[in-house]
Amino acid sequence: MSTVSQLQSITLHVNGQSYMVEVEPRWLLSDVLRHQLGLTGTHVGCEQGVCGACTVLIDGQPQRSCLLFAVQADGAEIKTIEGFSSNDSLTDVQQAFQDRHALQCGYCTPAMVVTTEALLERNPNPTEDEIREALSGNLCRCTGYQFIVEAVKDAAERRRRG
Repeated sequence: MSTVSQLQSITLHVNGQSYMVEVEPRWLLSDVLRHQLGLTGTHVGCEQGVCGACTVLIDGQPQRSCLLFAVQADGAEIKTIEGFSSNDSLTDVQQAFQDRHALQCGYCTPAMVVTTEALLERNPNPTEDEIREALSGNLCRCTGYQFIVEAVKDAAERRRRG
């Protein structure tokens, strides 16, 4: 018995641009972002939503793109790591991560930055406990998290100073 794939047209609004893409209903958002749109900063680690490496913002909220079908994101506003800087300079969060040595291999870093951006948008002055809670869904196997927490504190301070 052969199966015929049935493509469906959806519109993804990603990083301020609209894309009309043809997808099978079973395709994951992470795969469409990476393989159809070329946004490879969205990493896929565990493919079970545990590691958080695939985190993107959907309508401003951190979401695991490996747990969503692309058709579920039809019409939503999606922001990936590529959408946080419009030129070759680093954002304040990215600069803080660099300055505070908050990355090792870098695999988890895009999702950590995306999650940090969402945290600081809703809470510009988070406590250390609030930072740790916000980042709890993003696993890093290289650091002890302290440098990452310090980077988030630093980024929050940079934003408060303007």
